[in-house]
Amino acid sequence: MSHPSVTDPVTPGAADGWVPWPAEFARRYRAEGYWQGGPLGDRLRDWARRYGPATALVAGPPAQPVRLSYAELDRAADDLAAGLAGLGLAAGDRVLTHLPNRVEFVTLLFALLRLGAIPVLALPAHRRVEIEHLARLSGAVAYAIPDTHEGFDHRALAGQIVAAVPAVRHVLVAGEAGPFTGIDALAAAGATARAAGRAVEPAAPDPAGVAVLLISGGTTGKPKLIPRTHWDYAYNASASAQLCGLTGEDTYLVALPAAHNFPLACPGILGALGVGATVVLAPSPSPETAFELIARERVTVTALVPALARLWVSAAEWERPDTASLRLLQVGGARLDAELARRIRPTLGAAVQQVFGMAEGLLNYTRPADDDEVACTTQGRPLAAADEIRIVDREGADAAPGAVGELWTRGPYTVRGYYRAAEHNATAFGPDGFYRTGDLVRLTASGNLVVEGRIKDVINRGGENVSATELEEHLLTHPAIAQAAVVAAADEQVGESVRAVIVTAPGAAVTLKALKAYLRQRGLARFMLPDLLTVTDELPLTPVGKIDKRELRRRLG
Repeated sequence: MSHPSVTDPVTPGAADGWVPWPAEFARRYRAEGYWQGGPLGDRLRDWARRYGPATALVAGPPAQPVRLSYAELDRAADDLAAGLAGLGLAAGDRVLTHLPNRVEFVTLLFALLRLGAIPVLALPAHRRVEIEHLARLSGAVAYAIPDTHEGFDHRALAGQIVAAVPAVRHVLVAGEAGPFTGIDALAAAGATARAAGRAVEPAAPDPAGVAVLLISGGTTGKPKLIPRTHWDYAYNASASAQLCGLTGEDTYLVALPAAHNFPLACPGILGALGVGATVVLAPSPSPETAFELIARERVTVTALVPALARLWVSAAEWERPDTASLRLLQVGGARLDAELARRIRPTLGAAVQQVFGMAEGLLNYTRPADDDEVACTTQGRPLAAADEIRIVDREGADAAPGAVGELWTRGPYTVRGYYRAAEHNATAFGPDGFYRTGDLVRLTASGNLVVEGRIKDVINRGGENVSATELEEHLLTHPAIAQAAVVAAADEQVGESVRAVIVTAPGAAVTLKALKAYLRQRGLARFMLPDLLTVTDELPLTPVGKIDKRELRRRLG
C-alpha cells in the first residue's frame, strides 16, 4: 500500500491549522529511521497477526472483567469502524472522545484511526467549559461519552454540547445510550455489514498526517490541541517501550486516565500492545483498586503522578499488598521529590523511573541502568538521539553549564505548532522550530535534567495543570469579586494546591464553599476549583498596573 510523500505540502491537516515539520527535517527523520511503518490503525493488524490469541486488553469491573485477545481487539476495531462509517463518519472528521478507562476507549481509538478520523482526547475530569471549547476548536462532528462515570451523567452534558455547538452531529455512548447512539449498537451494525460484505474498507490514512489531537495542560488560557502524527506517535510509544525493556511477558496497568499522553504512549497502551504485552485498564487509581489488579493480573509496569505515588506508598506501608510482580513504577507529570523516590523500591518492590515529558513531544527518562542517586534525584535525559535541547536565559542566550534556564526543544516527535493556534504558536515556538516549554531546568554533569520550576502561570495540582489565567477569568465573573489572582500553595499531598486571592466588591462577601458551587455551575472541571481562598483589601501591582504575583506570593509566605 502506497502513501503520499512526506514532502507533499498538502498532507492531511496541513491546510486545516496543522503545522507540519519542514521538508528537510521530515527527510532526515525518515532516513534515520525515526519515522517508519504504516498508520497506527494498520499496526494493530500486524500485532494481531503476531500475537493473535494472547490477551491484549483487560477492562471492566473486577467481578466481571472483559478480556480481549489481540485477534478479538482487531476484529472489534474493524466492526466499530464499519459502524462509524455507516453513520457517515469519514477520514479527517474530528471526534471528541471523552471516555474513562474502559474497553470502548481502546476500541474506539483504533476504529477512528482505521477510518482516518481524528480522536480529540479529552480527559474524564473535563466538564462543559472545556468540552465546549474543545468541540468548537477542533470542529468535532461527534462526541463520545460514557453514560455515567463517578456519579456524573455525561448524557446531560452531551445535550448541552449539541445545543451549543451545531457542528456536533452525533453523540456516541458507551453504556445506556438514552436519546443518543450506543457504541455497542454501532459495533453490532458494523459486524453485520462486514459479514454481509456491505462494509467498505477505508483507505489507509497518510502516516505523515495527524493521527490524534492531544490536550495541552492549559498553561496559557484554555487548553490547546496538540497534533500528533501516526509516525511520530508510533516512535514515541515504541522507543519508550524499548527503553523500558517492555516485552510480551509484561502486563501494563493503566492507572492514570488513558487519554493522558503518559499512560497512552510513554510507553503506555500503544507501547505495550506493540510488543505483545497485556494492558489492564484500572477504573480508578486508588490503592484499593490498583493493588487488587496488580495482585490478580500480575502487573509488572505502571505509571503514576507523584501525588498518587505518595498515596500508594503510604497505603502499602500499612496494608502490605501483594506487589511482588511489579518491576517498574514510572513517575511523571510533576517533579518527584527524592525522599519519596527512595521509599518506592523498599515499599512496593519496583524500580522507580522518573519521566519528565510533555504531550507536545519531548520525553526524558531515567534509565534502568542508572544508579539510585540518578534515578531518585534527576528527571532523566532525552529519549532520542535526535532530540535537540537548549537551556536558555531570559535573553534567549544559552545558559552557562549547570545554570538554570528555560528548556527549548525540537525533534522527531516534538510538534512544530498547536492546532489552529497561529497567534499562540508565534510565541510558543521559535523561528527555528524550537518549542519553548516554559519549564525551568538545569543540566547535570551526567547529562540528566533536573526540573527547577516553571515560568508559565500554571499550577501543577497532582499532575493536572491548572491555568491561573483561565481560573481568574471565571472568578472575575462572580458579582462579589472585584479583583482576583490565582497562585500556587505548597501541598504535601498534591505538590501544589490552588489558592484564589480576591478583593471583594464593596459590601460583598463570599465563602470558599459558595465560590466552588458557583464555579461548578459554570461548568469547570473539579481539578480547576480553588482549594484555598484568601480575601484581601488590595492586590499588589507592578509599575505597569499588572498584578504582581511575585510580591503576592511573598506576602502570603
